[in-house]
Amino acid sequence: LRTASKERPPLELITNFESDRPLRMRFQAPQLGAMGVTFSVMRAFQFASLIAVIGLCANFVSGISSAEHAPPAELIGTITVAVTAVIYVTITYILYYDSMLPLLLTGCLDTLLLIASIVVAALIGKPLSTLNCPALPVVSSLTPATVSATSWSVQAPVITRTLSYLAFVTLDQTTCYEIKTVWGLSIALCVLFAFSTLVCVGLWHRVRRENAPSDAKDIEG
Repeated sequence: LRTASKERPPLELITNFESDRPLRMRFQAPQLGAMGVTFSVMRAFQFASLIAVIGLCANFVSGISSAEHAPPAELIGTITVAVTAVIYVTITYILYYDSMLPLLLTGCLDTLLLIASIVVAALIGKPLSTLNCPALPVVSSLTPATVSATSWSVQAPVITRTLSYLAFVTLDQTTCYEIKTVWGLSIALCVLFAFSTLVCVGLWHRVRRENAPSDAKDIEG
């Protein structure tokens, strides 16, 4: 077989980079007007607030566990709600970006997260509303002997002994300010989820109206 004297067919790389939509349009959120932009902004603020809450609460839980105590139920509940919410916020925005989000169901789920945020804010803020952070010691330490809400001299070598939430928030000024930050973020999340609930209902109504068959009937009287 001789192929040296024959001309080989030129190699062609066929790629279809052209489509009906430009590349920048294929990676663009749905164009749903001001409510669509508001939904994206709400989700961005919710995600940032939830990440901050998770970081602060995780730091609290790590410090309490290092001191051989079990963290208060308020902190465990807060971090559980925050982790669940951040997963929900991420998934729902991905579905919204791909125009696959069930808006009415999302509005109902946002309402449930609104209720959860209100409960968390109420539990966390109950002892904080009258707490004066500057009156607390500047620097303190959480040791294995720290358990009582009124005295720091109780011996508790067992790690299963739960630390009182009131004792924790009155530990020092830094802890007080940080837990008040968590409280403020929880209140902000209540407002954000309330707005996103209304926006989801509004978007659902708009999409439903746009997809409804138009009746071109002229009424003349």
